[in-house]
Amino acid sequence: MDKFIYKNKLDITALSAKMSKFSYKKHAHEEYTLGVTLNGVQQYNLEGVSQTSYKNGVMLFNPEQVHDGKAGNFKDGLDYVMLYIKPELFLEALEKKDIVTFSKPIVYEDKLKNDILNLSYSILNNKDITLCNELYLNLMSNFTSKDFSLEYTNETEFIKKAKEIIYYNLDEVLDIDEISKELSISKFQFIRIFKANTGITPYQYFLNCKIVHAKKHLDTTKDLYGTVVEFGFTDLSHLNRHFKRVYGVTAYEYISKS
Repeated sequence: MDKFIYKNKLDITALSAKMSKFSYKKHAHEEYTLGVTLNGVQQYNLEGVSQTSYKNGVMLFNPEQVHDGKAGNFKDGLDYVMLYIKPELFLEALEKKDIVTFSKPIVYEDKLKNDILNLSYSILNNKDITLCNELYLNLMSNFTSKDFSLEYTNETEFIKKAKEIIYYNLDEVLDIDEISKELSISKFQFIRIFKANTGITPYQYFLNCKIVHAKKHLDTTKDLYGTVVEFGFTDLSHLNRHFKRVYGVTAYEYISKS
């Protein structure tokens, strides 16, 4: 049986997941995402490269890295935990101003694994915020080494501008013709260049942004129908369907369990 539990504290979201037949569609998160495979095998494509995390594997995702995900063997199932950490909080703990990225997608490091588990379980079990702060700093101490991080290579100005245009028009219908006109290229060139640089099409990026911001809106308001209207979904079932493809639960289930 597939089960996804989300809890929030310190601007960090913790996820406890059990899944077998469910599979994530291509998506990306705005946060740094850290996870531990507890049981089973987790398989996913990260920016087009196949990855496999076995038991005790620590998965490291940079902000906006496109990936999917599934259990390696649905008969055995898959148990794992994840932490979603906002970039500004991640960089504050590192005392850095510039974005950094993980140099390896999967590592097997006992201290890092245990620090992720300690913080995730504390958030999931609603432990004292002071304890969570201390556990968060313990976790972040792992990333002061160059073994885990490197300087970020900036996106091209073209891709950055394209993302901004899409990002600031989430409540409207995606108009590829209008965007490509603003960027002074054909719509087919735009789609081709965008996918080559991000791993997903402009429409997939548009939907992903809508879902990410719908989740933020739900975290603050718990208002399902307000979220439908705010982000231009056709109806609640439309929001639920796309929400589940990224988070494993419907928007309704998310606010009911959080």
